[in-house]
Amino acid sequence: MSERSGAEVVAAVTAAFERTFGAAPDGVWSAPGRVNLIGEHTDYNGGLCLPIALPQRTFAAVSRRDDDLVRMVSAQQEGTSEVEIDDISPDRPGGWAAYVAGVLWALRRDGLEVGGLDVVVDSTVPFGAGLSSSAALECAVAAAVSDLHGLGLLDSAEGRARFAALCVEAENVIAGAPTGGMDQSASLLCDEAAALLLDCRSGDTEQVPFDLAGAGHALLVTDTRAEHALVDGQYAARRDACEQAARVLGVETLREIAPADLDGTLGRLDSEEQRQRVRHVVTEIERVTLTVGALRAGDLAEVGRLFDASHASLRDDYEVSCDELDVATATARAHGALGARMTGGGFGGSCIAIVPAGRVEEVAGAVAAAFEEHGYTPPVSFAVVASAPAHRDA
Repeated sequence: MSERSGAEVVAAVTAAFERTFGAAPDGVWSAPGRVNLIGEHTDYNGGLCLPIALPQRTFAAVSRRDDDLVRMVSAQQEGTSEVEIDDISPDRPGGWAAYVAGVLWALRRDGLEVGGLDVVVDSTVPFGAGLSSSAALECAVAAAVSDLHGLGLLDSAEGRARFAALCVEAENVIAGAPTGGMDQSASLLCDEAAALLLDCRSGDTEQVPFDLAGAGHALLVTDTRAEHALVDGQYAARRDACEQAARVLGVETLREIAPADLDGTLGRLDSEEQRQRVRHVVTEIERVTLTVGALRAGDLAEVGRLFDASHASLRDDYEVSCDELDVATATARAHGALGARMTGGGFGGSCIAIVPAGRVEEVAGAVAAAFEEHGYTPPVSFAVVASAPAHRDA
């Protein structure tokens, strides 16, 4: 993971823009990656989730153009990608540039006046770690477009929520990733020192105080560096199973199933796979509500217990964990974490643990040693705090 400061990345992406396009950008905007504290695979089921924005951000140096051409360069990729806005499709421009171009496609499709851009991006969000580097990229570009075209969508929570929905559409249709809306909402709506309670059915949000440091603890993220991809069909298969179960049960989304009715509801499903998926979703939504209550009460031990229960459910009922995530979470618990769970879509990526502030290095070292013992790729662990949403930097 990069340890560059925000100011260093702003300077680097500005210089790269000047080298590439021969002039200074109109400005630099950034948006954060996210960690979801709890509420995994609930967003596309109309449920609740509780993300925070990370200090790690994606930065976009951007200038308006007088035509509809979009030229895109990334510090993390080779070459320049170009596409006309009217030519943007699931096949063009493809790759990472689809996340940039898709934002313009979605805005224009929604009736907003947008034109071409020159864009250079750089990022400190670990790629492939399940920390939503894609949403950070989309939302950094969206922030730039809003300011450069006078859309004013960053000026209110309602505007930011609209922007988040458009970025989700861009990711689903143009980038081909069937994700829910949590990542973009977190990147655009999270506050510093707070978690965002997001109701994915109504779109309502609430800021929940989240300051572990004040309680003598830290949130340790471990990027397992295990293979992580949401476009290989596994994520879509989970989503399809939930939608099929909802149809069988006669509900619009699994959010409508009350925890007290879960056992009877499961008995109406013939597929064991669907029973497992539904059990995870219903109990996970309840765990979000319980976590919010525990955070408000200052009961971190209970939050830790809920983290552990969430991981077990994701591992056993939703089947989206992997050996690296299981080893990392178990090792963190064995070395003093109050609780630990995988975060993100799964099949690799990252886990989080609530760790006493004085034991962060010990836990990180223990996880690294366990990975070496198992012959896994060395992980990368780092403590994070809840940070700011998308904004203009320069």
